[in-house]
Amino acid sequence: MTMTPEHASWFAETFGKLVANVGQAVRGKPRPIGLAVTCLLSEGHLLLEDFPGTGKTSLARALADTLQGNSSRIQFTPDLLPSDVTGVTIYDQATKRFEFHKGPIFASIVLADEINRASPKTQSALLEVMEEAKVTVDGVSHSVGNPFMVIATQNPIEHAGTYRLPEAQLDRFLIKTSLGYPDHAATVEILAAAQTRSHRLEIAPLITPTAVVDMAELAASVHADPSVLDYVAQIAEQTRTSPLTSLGVSVRGCLALLRASRTWAAAHGRHYVTPDDVKALAEPVLAHRILLDAEAEFAGTTVADVLGQILAEVPPPERRGVPA
Repeated sequence: MTMTPEHASWFAETFGKLVANVGQAVRGKPRPIGLAVTCLLSEGHLLLEDFPGTGKTSLARALADTLQGNSSRIQFTPDLLPSDVTGVTIYDQATKRFEFHKGPIFASIVLADEINRASPKTQSALLEVMEEAKVTVDGVSHSVGNPFMVIATQNPIEHAGTYRLPEAQLDRFLIKTSLGYPDHAATVEILAAAQTRSHRLEIAPLITPTAVVDMAELAASVHADPSVLDYVAQIAEQTRTSPLTSLGVSVRGCLALLRASRTWAAAHGRHYVTPDDVKALAEPVLAHRILLDAEAEFAGTTVADVLGQILAEVPPPERRGVPA
């Protein structure tokens, strides 16, 4: 399957419908919703970090409800065990056999609520399943199916009772974003609707799991010129050599940025990737993969500042090699 201009137009139209459907539950946040849908159609995982009450769980639930598949929610707590997430093997006395009982991770979309409140041991239980879409229990592998997406929410790490996610796990998330507080107009709209609608707005399913897989395959076929690949590689190399960073973007991060950029291009009706697609997704895809140097962090420098400087210094390729 290869992306054509006709496919790109259909993709963009469907993408817009998905964003609008989720937008019924999360008012005034088209970009975070667009990033969440991009993550779904790029076969990646999403990390939402923000303060309590900003709509993180609402966004995750609305995206799960939009998909005509099964979804699950795991409330992460300090006493949550890895087996509570992945499942456990239990001996059945009636059949005299060990049977595997699936955990809540076996769903098309898994909402991992307040993931940074669980212990590092439980967080690490997600590493294999997020990377390989399978769970290994007692030496036996169990596939979680396709599509499979983890939407994790977390409160900022300065809140009491939280654990910083390890870099290896952060690297498994394709995109990290936040919602922020709604603007004045959106707040008034939410307050007005609170009198008439139920506590949780019902979101109608809009797309089947099979269609999600097909759209993901279509997005993966979006053309990326070698000059765009070189552009992505240069950005990653600059994050590693910058004196302001102690950890730069890995090859996995480069692949993630390219994969997301292909989906972003298709979402905007194009069958080819442009440097602007890469720029638009550089921060949400790369920022959580970068660690600042201690002195830079102490001086008040942010990862967004570093990426902005790198994007300003690395010259984008001229528009060439665009297929007809």
